[in-house]
Amino acid sequence: MSATPPRIAVATAAAVALALSLSACGSDGAKPSSSNNRAVGLLLPERASSTRYEAFDKPMIEASVTGLCTRCTVDYANADGDENKQKEQFDALLSRGVKVIVLDPVNAAVTAPWVEKATKQGTKVIAYDRLAAGKVAAYISFDNKRTGELQGQALLDALGPKAANAEIVMINGSETDPNAADFKEGAHKALDGKVKRIAYEQSGEWKPEVAAQKMNDAIGKLGKNGFQAVYSANDGMAASIIDTLHKAGRNDVPVGGQDASLDAVRRVLTGEQTYTIYKPYRPEADAAANLAVYLLKGLDVTAVAATITDSQGNQIPSMLLTPIVVTKAKINDTVIAGGLYKASEVCSGTYAKACKDLGIQV
Repeated sequence: MSATPPRIAVATAAAVALALSLSACGSDGAKPSSSNNRAVGLLLPERASSTRYEAFDKPMIEASVTGLCTRCTVDYANADGDENKQKEQFDALLSRGVKVIVLDPVNAAVTAPWVEKATKQGTKVIAYDRLAAGKVAAYISFDNKRTGELQGQALLDALGPKAANAEIVMINGSETDPNAADFKEGAHKALDGKVKRIAYEQSGEWKPEVAAQKMNDAIGKLGKNGFQAVYSANDGMAASIIDTLHKAGRNDVPVGGQDASLDAVRRVLTGEQTYTIYKPYRPEADAAANLAVYLLKGLDVTAVAATITDSQGNQIPSMLLTPIVVTKAKINDTVIAGGLYKASEVCSGTYAKACKDLGIQV
């Protein structure tokens, strides 16, 4: 998978979303008359490994859709990590006559027949956050290779002059997720040739318990002092990796993740986790909702989804947003200033002193 330049910054995406909002709201008369035709299907992949889907994506997309189209509704389901369950949910949306489906696939590799079936029925599919296989109508996500590069560089920054002699453990995301392959590629681009070697590399399958098993395996093979840093593809796995390291007596290992979950931000605040990656959910959710309403109205999305992503020969109109690294020093200027969390949420209870030391005003 490759995307043509340029990358679309968050600020640009917000401007595009505004333009879409103005266009999409322009004429109630353009809306289909059937209530099913005014429903946007929303299928998200899981809840266990990442808190973002229920806490942010779902409510933000729902609010944005209904804000743009007061007569529209969102038909939502979560697959809980089960691709067969998600297929049933997808088919159920088609049977109810839903004309636009926003799909974040559990297993992106299997969705081409789903998309083909939907297309034959006159239903448009938007690939959300992960690029679903098949000729989807549009794709909205972050620049995933850039995300991996930022993760790798943040690990190098944490190692400093020790990086050249460092041995790294890599716990990647699920091999069924094309985003995970991009994160991995980007991380290798940053790390390869800058560290001594990648001493151990396995998939954690986006499952904290699997990541813990792989971390224990790495410790067994390399020795508890046989590595200097751990790359974790997301925050959910990073939490279990850090816990496993602590149990092994290692409290000095830089570990990074992504998703900027609240628990991860707090770990970054206290120094347990070295960094996370902030991918502002609001621009992504707003863009998905705007594209969905655009498609409901039969409008051409290429005017706004101007980047083209090649997906197995299919040229997919895309919007790719820019991720942001969050270290301890940047918490206030990123996730708090950006409105993801209030300072009072990050700094509650035992975290109050750490926030005060950083000058974060509650």
